[in-house]
Amino acid sequence: MSKIVARGAGVVSGMIGGAIAGAVFKQVWKFAAGADEAPEATSDEYGWGEVLVAAAVQGAIFGVVKAAIDRSTSRSVHRAIGG
Repeated sequence: MSKIVARGAGVVSGMIGGAIAGAVFKQVWKFAAGADEAPEATSDEYGWGEVLVAAAVQGAIFGVVKAAIDRSTSRSVHRAIGG
């Protein structure tokens, strides 16, 4: 039963984390680049450099947010159900 609870909490926290990371990235990009939207890889109006920098920043933010939320969720579930 505890594995089911942990997996359910992980799925929910993952969805919340994705939304948080997306919002954080949007604000960081707006501040750093002065643009509302980050360049998309398929857009011809941006060069390789802009696209790769945007992807690297986005990946770093998502990685940090995911690790923080996964860690927090894991510790909370562990405390709540023991084991």
